[in-house]
Amino acid sequence: MAPQYDLPIWQRRFWEHTIRDEVDWHRHMDYIHYNPVKHGLVARPADWPWSSFRATVAKGWYEPDWGSNPPSDISGMNLE
Repeated sequence: MAPQYDLPIWQRRFWEHTIRDEVDWHRHMDYIHYNPVKHGLVARPADWPWSSFRATVAKGWYEPDWGSNPPSDISGMNLE
């Protein structure tokens, strides 16, 4: 017998967002990578084991110590 799941797939308060341009894409990438730090789960983005952050560092998109301080470009974003 297959297990039945009653949990929703998406979190509450989920909404779609179309990325408008490269600046918007960068801001959202920063937001996603910094979110575990913002919520006190880790001290820096590289410490979150399920993050794409390390892959983006390997591509040269971020410095390894990025996120040690709150990024200023996402300070006004509240997507929660």
